[in-house]
Amino acid sequence: MAGRFFDQWQVGDRIEHDIRRTVTETDNLLFTVMTHNSQPLHLDAEAAKASEFGQILVNGTFTFALMIGLSVTDTTLGTLVANLGYDKLVHPRPVAIGDTMRAVTQVAELKASKSRPHAGIVTFSHELLNQRDEVVCQCLRMALLKTSA
Repeated sequence: MAGRFFDQWQVGDRIEHDIRRTVTETDNLLFTVMTHNSQPLHLDAEAAKASEFGQILVNGTFTFALMIGLSVTDTTLGTLVANLGYDKLVHPRPVAIGDTMRAVTQVAELKASKSRPHAGIVTFSHELLNQRDEVVCQCLRMALLKTSA
């Protein structure tokens, strides 16, 4: 399924996105160094081993970006004007290298745009789950979408 237009969504619509992604050491390392995040939990195996987690943890901003990326094809691909913001971002559980992620999206709110007659704002509630069906990241995303007319 490609992205939907504003007027094709209803509050409560739910999508379990088909694409899954196993997080690799390379994903974590490249994202962490590209963003200049020097947190030892993401880069230093010995420091991470000595932490309460006992292993390297995947960078939380990568986890967030992966959650949004997994949702794009089914939600906003080809219909997005702009992402307006993200709210209530949380990471209830850490992600480890080798975890397999999947995303679930539900429409929380719809609002016609006051300034753009051919667009509206969809508030998506996104969740990212690991292979044990534990929520590892969630947020609200406000997206300005074109209408079909």
